[in-house]
Amino acid sequence: MAKSLGIFVSNPNQMRHVMGVTKAAVAKGSKVKVFFSWWGTKLTTTPEFPELCAIPNVDVSICADSYKQSGFDVNVVPKGLTPEKMATQAQHGAIIEDYECYLTL
Repeated sequence: MAKSLGIFVSNPNQMRHVMGVTKAAVAKGSKVKVFFSWWGTKLTTTPEFPELCAIPNVDVSICADSYKQSGFDVNVVPKGLTPEKMATQAQHGAIIEDYECYLTL
């Protein structure tokens, strides 16, 4: 298995898969970065989102612009995140450039 996995999440119905793939990758020793964009930002309201953010070796961030476009207040940081994790699409670019494997959900 690759030692790093980037996951781009744009579908609001994929949290079960995000959690499953992330936990499996971490269990195999991989570093994981999860970036929520577009309608995927709606997953920040799920009970699993703070759990995802707390998994060791997992870096979670969201697209602040997509978050705003989904109807959320960008000044209200989702539980589990820090303000600096309210980011831009540059985080998506980092996944493409810096991670060995890439998955879109």
